[in-house]
Amino acid sequence: MKAEIRNLKKRFGEKTAVDIEALDIHGGEIVGLVGNNGAGKTTLFRLMLDLLKADEGNVGFVFDQEGASESPLIDPSADEAWKEHTGAYIDEGFLIDFLTPEEYFTFIGKVCGLDEPETLSRVHQYDALMGGEILEQKKLIRDYSAGNKQKIGIIAALLNRPQLLILDEPFNFLDPSSQNILKHTLTSYRQDTGATLLVSSHNLQHTVEISSRITLMENGHIIRDIDNTDRAAEKELEDYFNRGER
Repeated sequence: MKAEIRNLKKRFGEKTAVDIEALDIHGGEIVGLVGNNGAGKTTLFRLMLDLLKADEGNVGFVFDQEGASESPLIDPSADEAWKEHTGAYIDEGFLIDFLTPEEYFTFIGKVCGLDEPETLSRVHQYDALMGGEILEQKKLIRDYSAGNKQKIGIIAALLNRPQLLILDEPFNFLDPSSQNILKHTLTSYRQDTGATLLVSSHNLQHTVEISSRITLMENGHIIRDIDNTDRAAEKELEDYFNRGER
């Protein structure tokens, strides 16, 4: 899977939230998107997922198709074919909080064309992340802690084994043990499937540890695009944020 962004702009009133001339995301990458509050990270993800309409420019996806030598570029605002290859969790708005986790996972599974046994089998692949706190609790999602809601949303995003996984601040609300398990979960998923992951986070350490590439965003612009082989981006990011550069 790869993604192409060209001349993408989104304004809210007089504020330009996203203004990206060009950004290419390649298959099998874990791209860490970092930046201060208001940098435009979540807006970019919402544009990519067709949850917001761009004022200018476009996003295009190319997904691997079995038997196809060259796959077409898909515009998510015009063609829904991308959805079967994509998983995402942005915030609690993605959850149906009057369901139990089991009911929610079953619903997502049905949307993805999975029967209940297959759905539960896939859910149980993430038992370590759930930590015995998600299933068989006999309560609705709305009654779970913020951290456990986060886990439910992330697991649901993984159920269809997406070629593209988009997660906004996935380490928020998680305790240190769960953060470490999530890092392992994401890197293992990428290694096992060859999927492309886009992960935004304010936690520089976690982002550097899992990402093959770091994209630094400020005021709607991509201002740095850093190869992170052997955590090469760590020093540059620390210097940037310590200086308070804008």
